[in-house]
Amino acid sequence: MKNNWRNSCFSAFTMVLLLSLFFVSCGQKKRELNVYTWADYFKPELIERFERENNCRIVIDTFDSNEAMYAKLKAGAKGYDLVTPSSYMVSLMDQQGMVRKIRPELIPNRKNIDPEFLKITIDKSMDHSVPYMITVTGIAYLKSRVADVRPTWALFDRQDLKGRMTMFNDMRETLGAALKSLGYSLNSHNPEELDKAKEVVLRWRKNLAKFENEQYKSGLASGEFLLVHGYSGDILQVQKENPDIAFTIPEEGTAISCDDLVIPLGAAQEELAHKFINFLLDAKVAAENTEFVGYLCPNRLSYELLPREMRENPALFMEPSVRSKSEVLDDLGRANELYIRVWDQIKAAE
Repeated sequence: MKNNWRNSCFSAFTMVLLLSLFFVSCGQKKRELNVYTWADYFKPELIERFERENNCRIVIDTFDSNEAMYAKLKAGAKGYDLVTPSSYMVSLMDQQGMVRKIRPELIPNRKNIDPEFLKITIDKSMDHSVPYMITVTGIAYLKSRVADVRPTWALFDRQDLKGRMTMFNDMRETLGAALKSLGYSLNSHNPEELDKAKEVVLRWRKNLAKFENEQYKSGLASGEFLLVHGYSGDILQVQKENPDIAFTIPEEGTAISCDDLVIPLGAAQEELAHKFINFLLDAKVAAENTEFVGYLCPNRLSYELLPREMRENPALFMEPSVRSKSEVLDDLGRANELYIRVWDQIKAAE
């Protein structure tokens, strides 16, 4: 009987101990920061460091286009604390009341943002967004296979490269290239200018293998394509596979895209999201992210921390004369319908 009593006491003690551990563990459950972003957009080691330092867990969900991200949030998707859309989409989301205002007192590292890039961004005061990554659209080619390269959009007129070139399957980027080649703004609302740009793209199309957004990278690296319309970050990544790849930015000017850090209206972890933004704007963190992603964090204090070959790369740091002719893609408003009409005509042409 004494043994039964002892066993009962031991069992009760064990149960109390297990329950205590259960409630303690529940009380210490880590906060989750839910991030909706492009694939491979943060260096994994930096994510792990932030999680350790803030006793939290970062959960990442990815999208492959601004439009897909917008449609999902507009349809009512909840639970995201931080999103990284491009500036033109951020502008639309702000107009529709989909994002929170930035609280500057929680992001002291905002001071590190390069003022030269703020001049060309849409949200210059960082009222509801903070610049994260900058990419430049240009032309990449194989140095050993393509001779007499001039930095111009007219490269897509070259008959000797017929069937071995690609351009983006993206109305803003490809019509934008044609508009710049004609000396117009890539944000033009002028129907006559768009019609002229359409004729340019139709002419270029005769020389293209296809309009392409993803496979152009591997196709260029393998030699399937000789010259492609591409993003600077993508090209920097495939240059690691094939050093024969070169990148040039057309002298007529090009599209500069900025992806921003924004906090959705329904974010549950607003303060933690601000803390993560501040972490990403640390100079050392920004330099590590630039090296990993291949796009430029517009963080002026981070530039001197980059390897020399990156500091001297015009894909990251544009020549001032070319940058002055380049533009950030803007929200077109009602003119977007005009672009869709023109693009549909291009895609339908034989």
